[in-house]
Amino acid sequence: MIKTYAEFWESYLSEHSKPLTRLLHFAGTMLGIALLVYFVATGRWYYFPLFFVVGYAFAWSAHFFVEKNRPATFKYPLWSFISDFKMIWLMLTGRMSREFARIEKAKNS
Repeated sequence: MIKTYAEFWESYLSEHSKPLTRLLHFAGTMLGIALLVYFVATGRWYYFPLFFVVGYAFAWSAHFFVEKNRPATFKYPLWSFISDFKMIWLMLTGRMSREFARIEKAKNS
């Protein structure tokens, strides 16, 4: 059982080891955010749940078909949601590889 976010983050990264998985998470989240902005801007707030549907459809497809694992969302929904945005931020800022290296070094210490 995972007790801290730091432990969860390590586990989360191990479940997102393949670049295609991360790319699909990125695409789903960005598309979901674009839809959210569009719905708010056009006053179609009632479509808000589609933000989640689109984002999770891409992410879960990556887990089922690319990683062949079970999404952490089922067991740790809030930490998974937060971690998706953290991972995307690291990707956008070019620090994802460094984060994988940091986690690997910590495991081997």
